[in-house]
Amino acid sequence: MAKLLNCARSSISRLEHGEAKLEEKQAAVLDEAWSTGNHFSIMVWYARQGHDPTWFKNFTEFEARAERIHNYDGQLIPALFQTPGYARALLEAGRNASLEDDLKKRMARQKILDRNTPPELWVLLSESVIDIPVGGAGVIKEQLAHLLALSRRPSVFLRIVPKSAGAHEGLDGPFKIITVKQGEVGFVEAPNGGRLVLETAEVRGLKLRFDRIGSVALPVESSRRLIEQLMESFT
Repeated sequence: MAKLLNCARSSISRLEHGEAKLEEKQAAVLDEAWSTGNHFSIMVWYARQGHDPTWFKNFTEFEARAERIHNYDGQLIPALFQTPGYARALLEAGRNASLEDDLKKRMARQKILDRNTPPELWVLLSESVIDIPVGGAGVIKEQLAHLLALSRRPSVFLRIVPKSAGAHEGLDGPFKIITVKQGEVGFVEAPNGGRLVLETAEVRGLKLRFDRIGSVALPVESSRRLIEQLMESFT
């Protein structure tokens, strides 16, 4: 199979263990070689249309092994940067039935930031994310102070996309690109779920999208000043 797909045997192993997904071109090669009547191509098409019920488990497993994360968000502070108060306010607003358990799990994910060699975090946030008083003035001020503290870590690169940037590709929704030792995966968020992106070409497209959004973002120091200004506005 590796010979048919012109790849290493380890790549086939990743497919078998669910760490990678069959690409359209690969499916077409297998269909032709094995005369399947387009079976693999049809299955890939259906798989792309459906919601993966295990998306969150798979995502957090990649996140825990991350060497680098690129993250754009236009709605919420990313989970790795959330304070307990901010996270609790979000979970309460979502009428979460297992709030305390989910809060502990969310906070536990942040342990990767304190590893001996933490992942590099490249984060772009829309200004609208940081000017919504989630949890009230006290909670959001604490959250913004936490953002400032994290932004001063050598492994964190935080920039704000100002409202003055106008229309940009980030308005289509939040997404992430996670780099692990074996390669890169993407994650595109959606209401009540999300989708892992394992196809190389699509992940490359997400990275280009991140760079284009970054082209209209404020520099790091200007981003910090904007966060400080917003902190002062909450009383």
